[in-house]
Amino acid sequence: MNKGKIVFNNPPKIISTYSCVGSEEQKGPLGKFFSYCSEDNKFGKDSWEKAESEMQRLALYGAIKKAGLCETDIDILLAGDLLNQCVGSSFGLLEYDIPYVGLYGACSTCALGLALGASLYSGGIAKRVAAITSSHYCSSERQFRFPLEYGGQRTPTSQWTVTGAGAFILGDEGRISVKEAVFGISKDMGIKDINNLGAAMAPSCAETIKTYFSEGEKSPSDFDLIITGDLGYEGSDILKDLLLADGIDIRKNHTDCGILVYDRKKQDKHAGGSGCGCSASVMSAYVIKKMEEGELGDVLFIGTGALMNSLTMCQGQSIPAISHLVRLSSSEV
Repeated sequence: MNKGKIVFNNPPKIISTYSCVGSEEQKGPLGKFFSYCSEDNKFGKDSWEKAESEMQRLALYGAIKKAGLCETDIDILLAGDLLNQCVGSSFGLLEYDIPYVGLYGACSTCALGLALGASLYSGGIAKRVAAITSSHYCSSERQFRFPLEYGGQRTPTSQWTVTGAGAFILGDEGRISVKEAVFGISKDMGIKDINNLGAAMAPSCAETIKTYFSEGEKSPSDFDLIITGDLGYEGSDILKDLLLADGIDIRKNHTDCGILVYDRKKQDKHAGGSGCGCSASVMSAYVIKKMEEGELGDVLFIGTGALMNSLTMCQGQSIPAISHLVRLSSSEV
């Protein structure tokens, strides 16, 4: 078993992507890139949880339609979200008659789905794979912090869970390949503050990046973009400091999905965006678009996730974290 970088001998292409977001995300700097927006954040449903499921349904439907395919062309669905037992995914994708695998990597689920999907394709197990994930601000707050009606005060290091979903169809057609991956190892540095997940996740992200570059074939300067998701402002600063201490400098070409999705001056989101849907919507809408247009050629995407739940927090446990990496490239090298 390779515990380091995995190079796919038969890398899949990204056939199509589709994104769904809420009103706050539409108002942000990337608003014009998203495929679909709900002005009231409910997507025509009567609860936040049902709205999240509807986002997943719409994202998958949109990606399949955009690719000119039908559901019988998809061999397997890889999907996950932040809700207990991944009900956002399982309820949202019920109508699709496609083999389904539920994933939980918290905010790393988008990268996890792409890495697993590439593994299934490269290994000849599936010809076409769909990877979908989502989060919803209101459903996440109700589960992990306080219901919105409580009116709780947010700390400066807290992040705003993105209301969004992103779907990717992997197969044998397209310009962008999923060329490499690193499956991360869980790290627990003793952080217990649920309102500072960037600090909890940054060490695992640093470890995964160090694993990737440890083989010496590439350096950070070889990439047009190194994008994490979702450390926000706080976690991104910690990540850069941790890597610099080990001689890895990503400052010139690093950003974070949680930094990109909201306008820091015009939208008060404190430390930035987070949630499964943050990196899923930013990657599927913005980064892939920039790669298709030729502005970005080689991208490292590292999805970061905090692996706690509402009970472990109440019991005073610290927050383990995980980070998975995928290399996306529009070149043949």
